[in-house]
Amino acid sequence: MEVTDLSHASEQVPEAGHTNNVTVARCPGRVNLIGDHTDYNNGVALPMAIDLYTEVTYDPISGSQVIEIYSDTQQGVAKVDIDIPLTSEAIREVEPPWSRAAAGIVALTRPFEGGRLSYSGNLPVGAGLSSSAAFEVGTALALGIEGDPTVVAEQCRHAGEVATGVPAGIMDQLTVLAARQGSALLIDFSTLLYKYIKLPESMEVVVVHSGQQRILAGSAYAARRAECEAAALHLGSLGEISYDVANALPDDTMRRRARHVVSECERVKRFARCMEKGDLRTAGQLMVESHRSLAGDFEVSTPVLDRLVDELTSLDGVYGARLTGAGFGGCVVAICDPGSIDISTFKNGAWVVKPSAGASIVQAPS
Repeated sequence: MEVTDLSHASEQVPEAGHTNNVTVARCPGRVNLIGDHTDYNNGVALPMAIDLYTEVTYDPISGSQVIEIYSDTQQGVAKVDIDIPLTSEAIREVEPPWSRAAAGIVALTRPFEGGRLSYSGNLPVGAGLSSSAAFEVGTALALGIEGDPTVVAEQCRHAGEVATGVPAGIMDQLTVLAARQGSALLIDFSTLLYKYIKLPESMEVVVVHSGQQRILAGSAYAARRAECEAAALHLGSLGEISYDVANALPDDTMRRRARHVVSECERVKRFARCMEKGDLRTAGQLMVESHRSLAGDFEVSTPVLDRLVDELTSLDGVYGARLTGAGFGGCVVAICDPGSIDISTFKNGAWVVKPSAGASIVQAPS
């Protein structure tokens, strides 16, 4: 998707009521190399921001009390009062539904005046590449939010949850805010501390869409969270217990959910060490083990995702692959030697992605 060339924006004559205070924020998507469903269990994960992005333009209108919301990929225009309260009742009255996350961020940031919010970019929606977090964080930056990445990430996560009704962890928002080019983030969700892990330059990261759009609001994501919370009532935070403790749970469902979280956290730590040593073969094996755990113990894979993982790992030069994100569709991520995966052969979309820097303002008010 082409992004509007903004290099001469300051030379344009503003429409009546508009100012020259246009702000443009660009926010990357993210792919989780390993560590899914660990964030809301006080575990660890290793995501990276990617060079696919959402761009948010905020054009204030003097004297206006309304934010108009447009997107070049979604139908309809929303109109939101600048003093809309951050409540699910108020935000879920906003139409069309795709704009409610933006309405939640308007409620969070309380802009001084109205104007136009517009969205463009090349980050696919519903692919499990954190388009929702990019949408939220990009909007918040465009509307002037500032602060520590961890604090801003939590504020955006909360606003998104109020707007959509989907309980979510903080991984996506924190990753797209705090990312560093060339590195992944090893995040400890029990403390929200993170460490940059330099990725091997010889490694290519490829994301392949399964063709199944991932929509968390219509999936069993909330049920998985509830099952983990039920297990944690017996054991404590699942990301902080041992495998033997998790495996001793008498309830089969809770035991398998806990077993995935505990084993996944161990895989994340081992994978990070592999990245530091350049051990792609072991790292790939860990990715395949992660996928099997997500499919078996956590039950968030699909037959389509399973077949795609098998197809990718059968290719020469591919070290490993796994579903990425919450599951129930979306994408598979693979690590490989450069050129091992021909992305043109995948009809539902595939991308070679690079570890990107975090969200930023690319045009400030003049």
